[in-house]
Amino acid sequence: MIFQDHCKCDPHPGTIKEQTHRMPLRTHCTTRSSSPSIHIRRSKMARPKPFLLLLAAAMSLLVLPRLASCADPVLFPVAKDAATSLYTIPLRDAANHVIDLAGPLVWSTCADDHLAVPYKCSDPVCKIANAYQPPGCSHAGRHCKDAKRTCKAYPYNPVTGKCAAGKLIHTRFIANTTDGKKPLSQVAVRAVGACAPPELLPSLPSGAAGVAGLAGSGLALPAQVGASHGVAKKFLLCLPRRGHGVAIFGGGPFFLPEQSTNDLVSTLAYTPLHSRKGNPLYYISVTGIAVNQARLPVSGHALATGGVVLCSRVPYTALRPDVYRSLADAFERALARGDAKVPAVAPFQLCYRSSMLGNTLLGYAVPDITLTLEGGKNWTFTGSSSMVDVNAQTACLAFGEMKGVKPRDGSVPAVVVGGFQMENYLLQFDLVKQQLGFARVPVFTSCSNFNFKKSY
Repeated sequence: MIFQDHCKCDPHPGTIKEQTHRMPLRTHCTTRSSSPSIHIRRSKMARPKPFLLLLAAAMSLLVLPRLASCADPVLFPVAKDAATSLYTIPLRDAANHVIDLAGPLVWSTCADDHLAVPYKCSDPVCKIANAYQPPGCSHAGRHCKDAKRTCKAYPYNPVTGKCAAGKLIHTRFIANTTDGKKPLSQVAVRAVGACAPPELLPSLPSGAAGVAGLAGSGLALPAQVGASHGVAKKFLLCLPRRGHGVAIFGGGPFFLPEQSTNDLVSTLAYTPLHSRKGNPLYYISVTGIAVNQARLPVSGHALATGGVVLCSRVPYTALRPDVYRSLADAFERALARGDAKVPAVAPFQLCYRSSMLGNTLLGYAVPDITLTLEGGKNWTFTGSSSMVDVNAQTACLAFGEMKGVKPRDGSVPAVVVGGFQMENYLLQFDLVKQQLGFARVPVFTSCSNFNFKKSY
């Protein structure tokens, strides 16, 4: 398979199309200069008061009663689909929904007799539901030229790039509260969702009923759990490589059985989250990239142009051609194992005979790849996050070159950090402080070791 850019930009901010082993990989987390934006802003970029008033009014109209008096965080298990490398959580009617860090809505297929909520186009909830125009969905929002018409939302399939008009509904999700160590009690999370036709489901994992958006928008899952359950406006993700990982809405603590007294939230390093107008993507600022601590000849300006985004719907990290070529050359030089090099296995460009690479507790003994982030913190990928086994004899560098993109094209992200690189890291998205917390899960455990039983 080939790495095709699809963090390339459309006139409206993008999406990342992806596919996995033995299928063309497409990255649609895109963003043309006409730009992207998440409802997450640093204090110096605070939103104007009218928007805040609109959001507050909208959330008050959602009629999302708290069903529990406590404010314990809300827990969902996260699974990785082997066929698509997409991550899912069980939501409405316990059906799996693909998690999408750039998704502004929660949507699923609905029964024909499911009653719509008759929001008018003038309603604040309708305005939030249509705050982002999905790429390639030019008709989105046009029906609301008459404010008295009934509102429609436009669910979007992040893999195929297709969208469809759908009604807004009241729904609820069954989940558990947690103390960060185990589930505590079952709760119902009430929410406003969007209905989509079955034709929007192709290319999602088998059995998936829709998409759970995790963006910073008012109708994405983090905001809706917060409104329903009264928890903090932050969420934790611990994506699994296999088994079940964890999503916790409301923040930490977070413990794994092997370290039952060590709250992993206390180990997080932090960097600011950024947003761009009109796009729900999460951006981070990367000031440099290094291989074995040797900085690549890629300027901070080149990285800032287009930005660096986090994308759960792309299997592996994709880099713009000017950034990828510099990384691949430095990696080859630092590894210095030309004798172990084998023909590339698509979509990867740099592959080795795995038996000729040494092994460590941190994966293959290969050069570290480090992103230097705003604020001076480093996010380092060792062999367990930088190399992927594509067959029993071959391991490839799990960083790919965007295809169909010109070097230094500022209309597309410089780097799209994919799901594989985020696995077995604890990530905290703080939507109030507008910051990302990140920490490697200790090597002797993994995200899939969280205790989902009610005893510890």
